[in-house]
Amino acid sequence: MLRQYELVERVKDYDPDADAALLNRAYVYTVQKHGSQKRASGDPYFSHPVEVAGLMTDLKLDQETIITALLHDTVEDTLATIEDIEAQFGPEIARLVDGVTKLSKIEQMAENERAAENLRKFLLAMSEDIRVLLVKLADRLHNMRTLHHIKSPEKRRRIARETMDIYAPLAERVGMYEYMREMQLLAFQQLEPEAYHTITRRLEQLRQSDVGQVDKIALDIKQALASAGLEVEVWGREKHPYSIWQKMSERHLPFEQVTDIMAFRVLTNEVEDCYRALGILHTVFQFVPGRFKDYISTPKNNGYRSLHTTLFYDQSMRVEVQIRTREMHRTNEFGLAAHWAYKQGNRPDGAVGWLRDLIEIVDASHDAEELLEHTKMAIYQDRIFAFTPKGALFQLPKGATAVDFAFAVHTDLGAQTVGAKINGRHMPLRTVLGNGDVVEIIKGKNAAPQLSWLGFVVTGKARASIRRAVRLKERSEVAEIGAKLFDEIADRLPTKVGKKAARHAAERLGLEDAEDLMYAVGAGKLTDREVMEALVPGSTSDMPIETQQGQAISIKGLTPGVAFDLADCCHPVPGDRIVGLRRRGETVQVHAIDCLELANGVDADWVDLSWGERSGGAVGRLNVVLYNRPGTLAEMAGVFARANANVMNIELTQRDDPFHTYAVELEVQDLAHLTRILSALRASDAVAQADRV
Repeated sequence: MLRQYELVERVKDYDPDADAALLNRAYVYTVQKHGSQKRASGDPYFSHPVEVAGLMTDLKLDQETIITALLHDTVEDTLATIEDIEAQFGPEIARLVDGVTKLSKIEQMAENERAAENLRKFLLAMSEDIRVLLVKLADRLHNMRTLHHIKSPEKRRRIARETMDIYAPLAERVGMYEYMREMQLLAFQQLEPEAYHTITRRLEQLRQSDVGQVDKIALDIKQALASAGLEVEVWGREKHPYSIWQKMSERHLPFEQVTDIMAFRVLTNEVEDCYRALGILHTVFQFVPGRFKDYISTPKNNGYRSLHTTLFYDQSMRVEVQIRTREMHRTNEFGLAAHWAYKQGNRPDGAVGWLRDLIEIVDASHDAEELLEHTKMAIYQDRIFAFTPKGALFQLPKGATAVDFAFAVHTDLGAQTVGAKINGRHMPLRTVLGNGDVVEIIKGKNAAPQLSWLGFVVTGKARASIRRAVRLKERSEVAEIGAKLFDEIADRLPTKVGKKAARHAAERLGLEDAEDLMYAVGAGKLTDREVMEALVPGSTSDMPIETQQGQAISIKGLTPGVAFDLADCCHPVPGDRIVGLRRRGETVQVHAIDCLELANGVDADWVDLSWGERSGGAVGRLNVVLYNRPGTLAEMAGVFARANANVMNIELTQRDDPFHTYAVELEVQDLAHLTRILSALRASDAVAQADRV
């Protein structure tokens, strides 16, 4: 563990103007606050924030980031508060500590929800200041280094899975490849211990059988370049076990058939030297076709720049070679952190584009599970490059389509897409894009995202945007029905009401606004009585109290006082032939005589039943197919209103242009009432088909 003076000296080495007194005070503060707390390893707890601060000094980050690293666990794990931090260290450090603190695990939530909620907070905090991410990545890296001290295998695997799914990809997205590789390796060791040990054992066997081979290949590459007058550094390494495991899994290969296990780096002085070195190596060695990538002319989103090629060495062995300048290498290994310069106000913007997309995904996702799905898509996929007709470059995951491209350019463009030209030819929207494709998106003013697009888009941003648009459209359609039903309910009031009454009614019901009220009415979430009382308090005092299902209807054949329920599977209404099913200790279930559940056989006593004199309040279920054109929903709602049928629930079950299918539950008086409604629906030009379910 770093001592106090060692940490201060490290910071002063690269930042002579750093405030030593402030750094000392932060070191002492974290030691005092964590006190006698211990880690799973038995070490003092404060050793963890000190080591995280040490990782930040390796990246030569500013003193505010170093102090944030020292204090990042004090609010979560001690009695310290954000107000205490602000009073002691100022508002900027307090804001950074608060950002990291918000990412603490939510232990009471389900695993997916916990990971997603952490991610949601993470992205929002990161959008305000990327230093929050840098501290959190160092925090996670140090926790992974000490993960083996945790006794619970389940907890180790959970932390490793979260690291593999979220933190390692985020490290890659900001270009911190050293962090990414170490996180992946440590997580892989926990998640696939057998595979990890098998691959490391095979690598050790290779080292023993090919002593000095890596050094020999590196020397041959260096000599080939030196003979052409290039001064370069060359070194080689084996790919780490997780990288080899990925290749084995993706290509379904055994270890023996993974050929490019060795990777070499060539560092030059200038960009021009990179291309000269590439030409020389392709002349001296045979290169593997299709394995060349130029990330210098077209850098990755995270700013990564390098030339990649794969060569045949000794005619059979494949070796991967990466060629870059020394400055590129520094940036490639530590990404945004490598050139962070707050004091000069030069904040790097390499992550702005993808970060903006992630924030859009946070806003568009409906729930935690959906957020996690979309964000994994956005941060962890291999990339291809495609261009607009004007030459703007966009990076997309492999398998991306024209619709993904449209949403990558702009969310509004994606929403208005009606067609696409790929390399000048009209192509289907589901066409998968290739590297270098030129894509022209054709848009329409009245176009809208289609639910069917979810069957082929692959980017998180596209999926989140499409789902959000479809949800909003469905909500709008249900609210349209609700508005029609609301007018019918309002007409039954003793006094005329205006728009202001609707706003006040929404407030009384705890809803945001009148639009929410219309949606609640259309979705059957409110009874007529609740709406009337909210519009004109006291207006329902003289009305008979509404009864629950099973009490508003009388049934003959049951002993007085015996409870019964109308079965949800068939929703019998007065007029249907009915039968009762009685089980010990349960209420009698009333079914229609032709209910499919009865045909399947049931273990219960059958009771011969018939309807009594009282009726009303029964629920009938309909399947209604509407033509997809303006006004059809309103026409259906009008049929229900004219028939005095209360809508209990409505749900869009299928969208298959030019038809929309709805499942509707109506409160009806009897079978004759339901039949009249069906006849009216079938006679309407808005309805393609209507059936009782």
